[in-house]
Amino acid sequence: MAAALVDTRALRPAGLPARFGRDFLLTGYRVFTRFPTPGDRTMRGLRILRSDTNTRFMQLGGNLLTRYNYRLAHIRSQVTDGTLEFRVDTADGHADLDVCADLRNTGAPLPPNSPFTDERAARRFAGPLPYTFEYEPQTRSVIVIKAFRTRWDPQPVTVDVRRLTFFDHGPLAGTRPVLANAFHIDSVDYGWHRGVRRSERGGR
Repeated sequence: MAAALVDTRALRPAGLPARFGRDFLLTGYRVFTRFPTPGDRTMRGLRILRSDTNTRFMQLGGNLLTRYNYRLAHIRSQVTDGTLEFRVDTADGHADLDVCADLRNTGAPLPPNSPFTDERAARRFAGPLPYTFEYEPQTRSVIVIKAFRTRWDPQPVTVDVRRLTFFDHGPLAGTRPVLANAFHIDSVDYGWHRGVRRSERGGR
C-alpha cells in the first residue's frame, strides 16, 4: 500500500494556463494493483482507497472532474532546516497522519523489517506506476486514469511516522503495518489523461 502526501502548485484542468491554477495539499491511500487486459497485457498501477484535500474548492472541483472521492481535511505542510513535516487531521479521524521526513539524508537505507530485499526492489513501487484505477459498481466496470509526468527521480529518505490512523479502521483494522520504504520527489510536472472505462475483464 502507498500513502502519498502531495504539495501541488497551479493545479488546474488541462488546457488552462498556469495563472488559473490553484495550490493545494493532497493526501491519498492507494493499494498496488495489476489489471489484466485482453492480449495478455497487464496494467500496473494503484487503486484508490481514500483521498483528502485541504480546501473545499479542491474537494468540490476534484469530485466534479474525477473519481478520487476527495474529503475535506485540515492539512499542514512545512519544511524547516531540511526537515519536511506533514500533519493531517480528518473529520472522521480515520486518516489522521503525522510524519516527519529528513530531506538532508537522501539515499537513506531501507527501514528495519522492510519486506524489500534492496533499494532496487523498493524503487519498483515508487514508479513508474502509470495508471490509477477506480471500480464503478453500478456499471461493473473499471475507470482507468493514465498519468503523465516529467523528471521522475524518487530519493529514499528517512521518515518518522508519529501517527497513522488509516490502519485502525475499515477492512484494515487490526493489521500491523510495516514501513517498507519512503521516497521524496520534487519539481515534477504532473498530470492525468481523461479516464477510460473498461469492463471487469479489461476490455473496452
